[in-house]
Amino acid sequence: MAIAAVGNNLITYVFGEMHFPLSQAANIVTNFIGTVFLLSLLGGFLSDSYLGCFWTMLTFGFVELSGFILLSLQAHLPQLKPPPCNMAAMGGGSCEKAGGFKSTVFFVALYLVALGSGCLKPNMIAHGADQFDAASPGGARRLSTYFNSAYFSFCAGELVALTALVWVQTHSGMDVGFGISAAAMAAGLVSLVSGAALYRNKPPQGSIFTPIARVFVAAYSKRKQVCPSSSNSVNAGACEPARLAGNFRHNNKFRFLDKACIRVAQQGPNTKPESPWRLCTVAEVQQAKTLLAVTPIFACTIVFNTVLAQLQTFSVQQGSAMDTALPPGSSSFHIPPASLQAIPYAMLLALVPAYELLLVPLLKRLTGTRSGITPLQRIGVGLGTVAFSMVAAAAVERRRRDAASEGRLMSVLWIVPQFLVFGVSEMFTAVGLIEFFYKQACAGGMQAFLTALTYCSYAFGFYLSSVLVSLVNRVTARRGGAGWLGDNNLNKDRLDLFYWMLAALSVLNFFCFLLCARWYNAGVDDCSDAAASGQVAAEDVDGKEII
Repeated sequence: MAIAAVGNNLITYVFGEMHFPLSQAANIVTNFIGTVFLLSLLGGFLSDSYLGCFWTMLTFGFVELSGFILLSLQAHLPQLKPPPCNMAAMGGGSCEKAGGFKSTVFFVALYLVALGSGCLKPNMIAHGADQFDAASPGGARRLSTYFNSAYFSFCAGELVALTALVWVQTHSGMDVGFGISAAAMAAGLVSLVSGAALYRNKPPQGSIFTPIARVFVAAYSKRKQVCPSSSNSVNAGACEPARLAGNFRHNNKFRFLDKACIRVAQQGPNTKPESPWRLCTVAEVQQAKTLLAVTPIFACTIVFNTVLAQLQTFSVQQGSAMDTALPPGSSSFHIPPASLQAIPYAMLLALVPAYELLLVPLLKRLTGTRSGITPLQRIGVGLGTVAFSMVAAAAVERRRRDAASEGRLMSVLWIVPQFLVFGVSEMFTAVGLIEFFYKQACAGGMQAFLTALTYCSYAFGFYLSSVLVSLVNRVTARRGGAGWLGDNNLNKDRLDLFYWMLAALSVLNFFCFLLCARWYNAGVDDCSDAAASGQVAAEDVDGKEII
């Protein structure tokens, strides 16, 4: 709630009170959001390697809190801001832009929030999941329920931020809004500390990248070696996939890495042990294979988040060009276009419990799996349905343009379906992805880092959106026009064609995901649930955990 209240309405503060030009203000906001998501990788790395989830959360929770407090102070104290000026009325030309010390205070505060939030995000999910024993009877089912509950809380926070806190910022001032974010963050830290004596804390295991780097170095140095047929010649028989402990599911993938376990010299009482950079353990090879194996699944979710970027940008502009009155045609109440982003979260507050209480038991009876459907299947459902969000958006935009050419305004309620469809897609994809990554890392010591990849996907999705917009404008402007999205006027732009392109891209991405998931599950029939025995595991395998 705290970070969403800042991020979703930050452009109002940057443009209206700090007096940055609109284009620069937009870049400041997108850079901030992208930094938050990318820094989640740093939080995951520090947690898994050195600090552990609890201390990472506590440390960076106070960093984020200090950023909120500094933002609130700056928004409240006139000496830390430029003199008041109406940027819209004055055209921005005569308004003093924040600079020097005032600009420094703003960016320090903003990126303290980004650093704290980014490092906190993956550890909240991973630390909560660490409290469950997946090997116990019903443990996998409870873990799946936990991920649904965590996502429900996330939706509740987003909904409050996009409605109540945005209203407070608008009517009571940004200083009050930032202050409420600081208070919410402080309450969260108190809640975290209150359970410190009860937590199961997974100890950090040293740098998670060093063992992976050793595997690649050792495999390259022994690239000319041949994996022998006898396990007596190798370290734990890593070159014989069938003999690997736990029947690791990726045994037959990335076979070149198995050479990292070949023991070149015969061991004796006077033999000097091989360097860890020349001889690796089976667990290290499995860890490297796991990271490589999940990369295609991660890549397939980037396009999904590119669709999300459209709903937070162009769809809001769509709403601004429509009749925002409720009921339509009246003047009693107008929906702020930015608050349209709250629609999927409001719906998810009802859908997530319904999925957990109604759909999961039904699917459990139909499929025989303990969580109803596997994380990969859940991701697939989300990626398969997200294209319909863009189809709805394209159809509505075409009708809106036709109505505008006739001098009519369509009701803003027409764009609700595209938000609703995306909300359903996100419920499947986001939760499924977090659960998938967490289960892959159970014994590799990478829970927080792989969970951070979920948030990293958001950043790459937004960056891909920027690339696509620029590329589409460049290609479609070759005939002398302004391009599909280059006119700054939706009534002249061809946003509907851009939406159709994204729908087609989403369908193509879905089929790519099916191929990647099929490849990932290759050999799953020979695997056991290795999470219980400390092996790098995928989902609970009972013969039906295949997409």
